[in-house]
Amino acid sequence: MKNKIQLTVDAVVFGYDSGNISVLLVKRKYEPFKDGWALPGGFVLENENLEQAVQRELSEETGAKINYLEQLYTFGDLGRDPRGRVVSVAYFGLVKPNAFKLTASTDAKKAEWFDIKRLPKLAFDHKKILKIAIERLQGKITYEPIGFELLDKKFPFSDLEKLYTTLLDREIDRRNFKKKITSLKVLDELDEKVSIGRGRPASLFSFNKKRYFQLKMEGIIFEI
Repeated sequence: MKNKIQLTVDAVVFGYDSGNISVLLVKRKYEPFKDGWALPGGFVLENENLEQAVQRELSEETGAKINYLEQLYTFGDLGRDPRGRVVSVAYFGLVKPNAFKLTASTDAKKAEWFDIKRLPKLAFDHKKILKIAIERLQGKITYEPIGFELLDKKFPFSDLEKLYTTLLDREIDRRNFKKKITSLKVLDELDEKVSIGRGRPASLFSFNKKRYFQLKMEGIIFEI
């Protein structure tokens, strides 16, 4: 009789704060890869769907409760898990790291944020999963307005530029970027200014949630 294929979920949770991108990892409490770092995740129970499973695992292993996680990819290479034939459905999301307090339990000994450019060695095939998640995130922000919710309620336009420069990991054409963002009408200019460096005070903006989510639903394309 052939071995039963088991199903797991993994969560790639990116954090953005002040120009830095991090990813949420857990230190494993048990074998395999005991004391190794891995993405939060685990086996799907018989009485839950995939979305319930990934939210439960995140909550149990890190204390995180995230409103929306997008399905990334299904990973099923032979030998990806020493425990047997295991297929994993991975999800990813983008949050503010200070949105919740990290609390590790169940299979996790510790939960911690790591800069994506200074990562420890990862268990299983989680390095591959993370690489694909980064590529998906960078691809997604070039055609859909995402990430505005990671900024303060009121922000100078330079903060939005920094967000996109950081997520894309490259410089952007600032003039063209501002023109494209302005054309989307997702920003409301406020009657407030803030001093930044030695330059003249900069206008503050807030993002128009109604317009923002409408564009996300439409899958608007605005190549950067």
